[in-house]
Amino acid sequence: MKAKLTINKSFEIAQIDPRIYGSFVEHLGRCVYDGIYEPGHPTADAMGFRDDVKALVKEMGTSFIRYPGGNFVSGYNWEDGIGPKENRPRRLELAWRSVETNEVGLHEFMHWVKEVGAEANMAVNLGTGSIDAARNIVEYCNHPGGTYWSDLRKQNGADAPFDIKTWCLGNEMDGPWQMGQKTATEYGRIAAEAGKLMRLIDKNIELVVCGSSHYEMPTFASWEAEVLEHTYEYADYLSLHRYYGNQKNDIGNYLAKSIDMDNFIKSVVAICDYIKAKKRSKKTMYLSFDEYNIWYHSGAADRKIAPWQVAPPLLEDAYNFEDALLMGCLVITLLKNSDRVKIACLAQLVNVIAPIMTEKNGPAWRQTTFYPFAHAAKFGQGTALTPVLDCPTYSSVDFDNVPYVESIAVHNHAENEVVVFAVNRSKDDNIDFAVDLQGFAPSGIAGFYEMSGHDVKRVNSKAGCPVEPQDGTGATLDGDTLKVALKPLSWNVIRITLE
Repeated sequence: MKAKLTINKSFEIAQIDPRIYGSFVEHLGRCVYDGIYEPGHPTADAMGFRDDVKALVKEMGTSFIRYPGGNFVSGYNWEDGIGPKENRPRRLELAWRSVETNEVGLHEFMHWVKEVGAEANMAVNLGTGSIDAARNIVEYCNHPGGTYWSDLRKQNGADAPFDIKTWCLGNEMDGPWQMGQKTATEYGRIAAEAGKLMRLIDKNIELVVCGSSHYEMPTFASWEAEVLEHTYEYADYLSLHRYYGNQKNDIGNYLAKSIDMDNFIKSVVAICDYIKAKKRSKKTMYLSFDEYNIWYHSGAADRKIAPWQVAPPLLEDAYNFEDALLMGCLVITLLKNSDRVKIACLAQLVNVIAPIMTEKNGPAWRQTTFYPFAHAAKFGQGTALTPVLDCPTYSSVDFDNVPYVESIAVHNHAENEVVVFAVNRSKDDNIDFAVDLQGFAPSGIAGFYEMSGHDVKRVNSKAGCPVEPQDGTGATLDGDTLKVALKPLSWNVIRITLE
């Protein structure tokens, strides 16, 4: 089987926003407690955060971290997480039926996010919360001083403002599972008013408004349109959420699900542009895909968890090799849409449907999905190039004309290289893959990394991580053409140096 990717130096999709390599920390399960935070662990720092986890977050290249939810935020009082820890209340947390100790709050999170070299994306409660609470947290975080809330921040140990630039106006407000569920009109109005007040305090912040909780919501499209009718003046991004699974145990259909992600993005772009035209606006609405991941392994175990525990082991999916391949396809899809998707958050970061797992008082390790994300975050910087792909296709239960190769190339100006990302979806066949680098002057192969040859159900665990990248072989340059054999069911990263 043969496939060809043609790229041209002059044909660019967009400059890639580093925030596309974001993730998500929610007070859910063991993401915070016994995840990023475990006082008494051998690697814990002075504030109780695990250094081994911090090292993996840095290695993964996570640039941007959404916090503190998620469903959690719709019942969260941010004031519970400031001030002396001994004075903070323990609360029933209704979203996940747990007990929240508030031992980790705003200051602790901002310390941690700085430690891992990422930017914070803060969510405000528009479920049970108010526009007053939304404006107060912006004043607390971003105002220099001389007011009640900013001086309280200083009193609590942070003299300099946190200077948080990106804020989510609630979470999944259309969902009946959400505390304070709202109609599109109700949510649009409160989001607009909250955004207005928040911007009056700090005109430089950017705001994300809630799109539909998922593509199958009966109000999808009408929800987005109505919300944007109210918020277009204030919002900078519209959110998308989407999770995938292989419930049918059909790998051909499973690996095609990135096509669903692409269709979803393009549908939401169309809605945004409809409202832009309707309002005669010159402003372009961008997208924040601030929840995406693979999520289907842990359902049976979650149903056995007793309620009202502190940090119960919820949503602890153990990812296998086929999950890593789909993760590669999803990341490529985000890059293909980088002209409109400026923010993306892999949900979540540690223990909860996460690329990083930990054991209490024990090790931390990389799940299989860690590697495609980390490769993209490290090497997928610069400009995404328009991919023209000539490739055989197949059909599956849910998708027609699925290309056997999913691929994109990125021009990394800082490193003076072109990086090709490719997934071979074929179970059985090598694919002779050619990349025509038009307008570039390739001079050599700087690196070739691949994940291949594993049983699709094989996982990594604390006992060992057999599913990890290896150095690939056989990538060559023939003039301006890269030639490489993509192994069956493989994730591939090829770095091409330029003259």
